[in-house]
Amino acid sequence: MTSAPATTASDAIPKVRLDLLPILLPVAIAAVAYPLVGNLTTWLTLTIAALAMGMMIFVIASGLTLVFGLMDVLNFGHGAFIAIGAYLAMTVLIPLSGWTQADSLALNLLALLLAVVVAAIGTGLLGWAFERVIVKPVYGQHLKQILVTMGGLIVAEQLIHVIWGGDQKPMTLPTALRGAFTIGDFALEKFRLLAVAVGLAVFAGMMIVLNRTRLGLLIRAGVENSEMVEALGYRIRRLFVGVFMAGSALAGLGGVLWALYRETLTASIGGDVMVLVFIVIIVGGLGSVGGCFLGAILVAMTANYVAFLAPKVALASNILLMVAVLMWRPQGLYPVAKR
Repeated sequence: MTSAPATTASDAIPKVRLDLLPILLPVAIAAVAYPLVGNLTTWLTLTIAALAMGMMIFVIASGLTLVFGLMDVLNFGHGAFIAIGAYLAMTVLIPLSGWTQADSLALNLLALLLAVVVAAIGTGLLGWAFERVIVKPVYGQHLKQILVTMGGLIVAEQLIHVIWGGDQKPMTLPTALRGAFTIGDFALEKFRLLAVAVGLAVFAGMMIVLNRTRLGLLIRAGVENSEMVEALGYRIRRLFVGVFMAGSALAGLGGVLWALYRETLTASIGGDVMVLVFIVIIVGGLGSVGGCFLGAILVAMTANYVAFLAPKVALASNILLMVAVLMWRPQGLYPVAKR
């Protein structure tokens, strides 16, 4: 009698193959755009600008995709955290104008860091209150979530008018971040480089925390089976509140970057960018951090190239991109939450 061969651990656990096809999309779009643009310098400028814009949109959208993917919450009030984060940063930067106007990169970055920290902490605490008061009563009820969070966004915009006024505010870049590095005919804007670095750091941090740490394991396990995690002695609701606060803080950080990118600030800045945020999340796949990252790059590249080649089509370009992606993959590029 022959015994059955022993099953090894590697045989028992199937390997998940990385789907590389969506990753090639930005490369394909850039390759198609190059002969249409017709000039290497212009093409490089548009591409770098798209990467910077994509990183800023990703930082803003990552908080929302984190909240939806891990908590199944449709937070249409996400724009409130974007706007309030930007206004908190502006409030910090005004008394630090001596640092931001100094011809010193260290002082400029220190002032900007303080503004970002205040914005992230402020929007994180606001996110805690928002989750406790507005979101908690409507868990599992998507229609009510849309209605109450949209109402929260409207209230937040009116509070901004009350606290900071309704007029447009300047949000000037620190001295050392103005201008560009020139390489021949090619100009590389300093702030865009900073935005790319921040976006990559946020993406790497999120992937490490969610996939390589005990905290990330508990959060993902709580999404799959919260009752089992609770039975093991972990308070999963506290973890989810922490996730909501982290998503709100990321929105505040993204709001600071977006306001500096536009160099102007209005109470509607959050609502204005939310259309792009939702397109990014849908294109990337609901709840997918990696899909959100890729979707943000695709949206920014499409917007920049089309705005240069056919300005009249620019407003509809991202909608057309979303339609094309959904016709190819109805659940997005890298779906996680199949809802």
